[in-house]
Amino acid sequence: MVFSKDLPSPATMFSTYASLAGYIMMVKPMIHTIIPQPVQNFVFSYIKSFVGSRSSTLTLVINDMINGYDKNGMPRKNELFLAAEAYLSSKISPDASKLRMTRDRNNKNVNLYLSQGEVVSDVYKGIELKWRYLAGRNKTTTVVDGGQEDMVVNWQCFELSFDKKHRDLVVNSYVPYVERKAKVIKEERRIIKMHSYSSSTYMWQSVKFEHPSTFDTMAMTPKLKRSVMEDLDRFIKRKDYYKRVGKAWKRGYLLYGPPGTGKSSLVAAMANYLKFDIYDLQLASVQGDAHLRNLLLATNNSSILLVEDIDCSVDLPTRLQPATMMPYGAPQAATPLTLSGLLNCIDGLWSSCGDERIVIFTTNNKEKLDPALLRPGRMDMHIYMGHCSFEGFKTLSSNYLGLPNDNDDHHRLYPDIKRLIDGQVLTPAQVAEELMKNEDAEMALEGLVKVLKRKRSESEKCDDESKKMKMLEEGEKRISNTEET
Repeated sequence: MVFSKDLPSPATMFSTYASLAGYIMMVKPMIHTIIPQPVQNFVFSYIKSFVGSRSSTLTLVINDMINGYDKNGMPRKNELFLAAEAYLSSKISPDASKLRMTRDRNNKNVNLYLSQGEVVSDVYKGIELKWRYLAGRNKTTTVVDGGQEDMVVNWQCFELSFDKKHRDLVVNSYVPYVERKAKVIKEERRIIKMHSYSSSTYMWQSVKFEHPSTFDTMAMTPKLKRSVMEDLDRFIKRKDYYKRVGKAWKRGYLLYGPPGTGKSSLVAAMANYLKFDIYDLQLASVQGDAHLRNLLLATNNSSILLVEDIDCSVDLPTRLQPATMMPYGAPQAATPLTLSGLLNCIDGLWSSCGDERIVIFTTNNKEKLDPALLRPGRMDMHIYMGHCSFEGFKTLSSNYLGLPNDNDDHHRLYPDIKRLIDGQVLTPAQVAEELMKNEDAEMALEGLVKVLKRKRSESEKCDDESKKMKMLEEGEKRISNTEET
């Protein structure tokens, strides 16, 4: 083999390397002995940072937990981590070799997420970004009852890498974009839950909400239905508007009318339309104003607070009523729930502790409610749920009998039903009950016509008797006036 005259021979190079290695092995212990460890760490850290600063890649670490605890006393989850997890679940490549698969007990769908070390590439406004999922566990020692206890803490995080020069664009534009996309994905997958307060656990307990009511199945006039839906849409889109005008992002609805007119079904339709959880608040279980505040603070955003039959659920003392005096020496009762306490929670400073909240009161007797509950800002929209109209009947006949509801003369009995039902004689619940008695449309409608005629006759008879009683009272009054003169 021929070597250049300017290059040392292999034997010389090997000898030099061996000498250098031996010198390093001799000097290394001396360095550890002479130079203090903190100084060594500082020097090595400086060298590492100097070398690393030459890299053009910036990596952001998004941990799954952040410092502090939530309202239930649990470690706080990083909302940005949850958003990234949802967003990346829609970006998983078909070539991924390992994925995590989950399914909630209340969910029928399977969700796929990144597994340890998997990488997802993304492009935003021409910028190339790489996401990487990492997970592991750390051992920590905590002090319990004066002694030490070893604990294993699981952790997970995402690493987002990109060119350093795009840091501002990624932080100020790309990350909010990921959060918006994640919100849409979560809403599509969201499971609506019904929450009720448990006096045994002093916490909200939830079950999956599977009520089938929608605006398409509601027996309401098209005008009223359209008005409610437009109001809900306007409320959802006005986050920035509420912030600009200095109002809490909430909306109040009062549903009133006779029993069986669909108030509860409308609440379910609103929840299904918005994909909002429902918190069913029984005022009788609330122990006072402070307890009510704690309950409302434990509710989530994008939810409905429902108080049914508020006129008869509990007696709310007003500030004008005198305080009840207890006999001397008698045990003092807990501070009761007051009207002012309820108003402060739905309209006062406490109402601003949350976003995208809807408050719904239902009642059969609107006139029994305190006017303070009804003013705008508390109950913004009053919705009267009355007796079944012909438009509502057509919706019910479509739901229960499968008949089209696009015209008024689809069936030969429709003209009779239209004439009879507009007399405000049956509620939607009563009409639905009649339609359910027979699966044959002809027989079901004939049965409904008979009931409508009977109810109409009874109503007219009651009206005639009322007129007779009124005439008798007026006659007696005239006779009494004549005798006095």
